[in-house]
Amino acid sequence: MVMPHPDQLKWDQRYKAKQAEPRPARVLLDNAHLLPAGGGTALDLACGIGGNALFLAERGFKVTAWDISPVAIDLLQQHAQKKNLQLQTEARDVLTQAPAANQFDLIVISYFLERTLTQAIIKALRHDGLLFYQTFSHTRLHGRGPQDPVFRLKENELLQLFAPLTVRYYREEGSCGDTTQGLRDEALLVAQKNGDW
Repeated sequence: MVMPHPDQLKWDQRYKAKQAEPRPARVLLDNAHLLPAGGGTALDLACGIGGNALFLAERGFKVTAWDISPVAIDLLQQHAQKKNLQLQTEARDVLTQAPAANQFDLIVISYFLERTLTQAIIKALRHDGLLFYQTFSHTRLHGRGPQDPVFRLKENELLQLFAPLTVRYYREEGSCGDTTQGLRDEALLVAQKNGDW
């Protein structure tokens, strides 16, 4: 009998407790005007219960959604059925099964950071493909997100990781100014692939 990956067990437990309606990431909501008008193929990588996947499917994208947790995938499928949306879903460990090259017009990633996948993510985008990325930054003003700094971005690291792409939108406020306002503890990026890698 094959034992599940420890990360799968951790996330299965968290998702079993989730009852809320899945919501898309802010980077997707705030920048929906950058989405291609004709739709296309989209990947929600490390999708959780699929707020991003559902948002894109409602806008006519052919969506693939992967997460290490079968519990999360089951919940996403239930939400998709309620909304009468078609998605391709898979319980998948992206560390051992990264996306193939030139497969997607759009990739969205929220609250997942695995630096070793950077090149695979870039290669998985088609020419002119868009990456929407949002995750926690090293600045911890409000105590949200992972405790381990390995799972948090250093300052401007998201820009550095995806430097081959053309930046269309970036936001990272750090601890500048009035920290009771704005978007803190996170970095948001929309970038486009203008060449072939």
